[in-house]
Amino acid sequence: MCKNSDFEKLIQTGRPPNIVKRFPNSQALLVSGKVIDQAMIKKGQAMAIAANGRNPFVIEGALKAAQRADAVLLIEIARSESTYCPVNFYNIALYVDSLCNQYGITVPVAIHADHYGIKKEDDLPFAKMEIPSMFAAGITSIAVDASHMPDDKNLLANIELNQFIPSWAGLETEVGEIKGNQGLSTVDDASFLIKGLNANGIFADWIALNNGSSHGIEASGQGIQVELTSEIHKALEPYGVSGAQHGTSGNNSDKLREITSQTNTTKANVATALQMVSWGVEVNDFGNAIQDEDGNFIKVKGEGMSGEMWEKMVALADENGWKGGNYKKLNLPFEIVLQAQDKDIKERMCKRVEDFVYNMLTTVFNADGTATLAKEALLQAGSYDLGAKGKKIEDVREWTREKIIERAKTLVVDKGPEGDFDD
Repeated sequence: MCKNSDFEKLIQTGRPPNIVKRFPNSQALLVSGKVIDQAMIKKGQAMAIAANGRNPFVIEGALKAAQRADAVLLIEIARSESTYCPVNFYNIALYVDSLCNQYGITVPVAIHADHYGIKKEDDLPFAKMEIPSMFAAGITSIAVDASHMPDDKNLLANIELNQFIPSWAGLETEVGEIKGNQGLSTVDDASFLIKGLNANGIFADWIALNNGSSHGIEASGQGIQVELTSEIHKALEPYGVSGAQHGTSGNNSDKLREITSQTNTTKANVATALQMVSWGVEVNDFGNAIQDEDGNFIKVKGEGMSGEMWEKMVALADENGWKGGNYKKLNLPFEIVLQAQDKDIKERMCKRVEDFVYNMLTTVFNADGTATLAKEALLQAGSYDLGAKGKKIEDVREWTREKIIERAKTLVVDKGPEGDFDD
């Protein structure tokens, strides 16, 4: 248990400079993503939940669950999500800081910019301007996702943007878009990306793979392929990079426990499941929303939003032809009216998320107790910066721009079909 004097020291020394500047009088322990990753490694065979805060009910519920479980937590939002959700890169830290102070949340929490997408080289100039502004707004961790581009351009984009990311911040990189069982990542392309970064003195905390997972509502496929993930992680062990598991919705608890125990994964994104849970939609052990024979979601009476509000939501979805995963587009138009509901209804929306996340943290992801471990690491370091896990192995002279382009031509990879695979 962290003493009051120790917690005050953590507030003074454990928060990154952007957080201190943004929230000078806060008692919320917002930390670098590195802190989260290293706490999970210290615990061993444990994954932190990265909760996609598509609405404030998800954020509040996840924070309360982490506090109950003494678990570290990431609250994240993807760039694509900010187009259909009230939460975005610029207000997510405000939501989290405010709720932590309101409810006395003392566990370390990282603010993660998920899937910061670079789909073409023309996106780079804007990214160089935007990334520093995101950190100024309170981001403490970022996923640079240039996986939509060929392998050489993915690596080169990561290298080019790294100078705009604080060295203390959590860093995630990605190889292979998340396309379910198509275009699976390989040891070859994952090693290419991590080795090229290493040569340039860039030590990613996490790598996200296309290992069989899918974003949104899982309808078919094998789900996460544990053996493939383990094989790739084993090859990357010398470089000190952990795994980030995307698309956990649609994979049952046993599959997620396998990922936790048999791979080097320390971060698990949970998005669609938490949205549906907060609304009061019936979900199964997979975190998948259950649908009736007509493909309609089943609202649980007395759970989540009011029945009247749900009817209005369904009517708007029908009017726009939104089905399945496209129900995510209802977040933004219903934000104000959901917040205007009676207090007891809003509280049950949050509580349903809290109970769901608490169960995941304590019975599936083995994350309980990691908040104490993270605090101990920060106190021992006496700093917000725990440093990189990786060490320089590769020779930068072998990873010049020209050699990167040539190396990429030798990779044997299957990128899968073209299409829109945004989170």
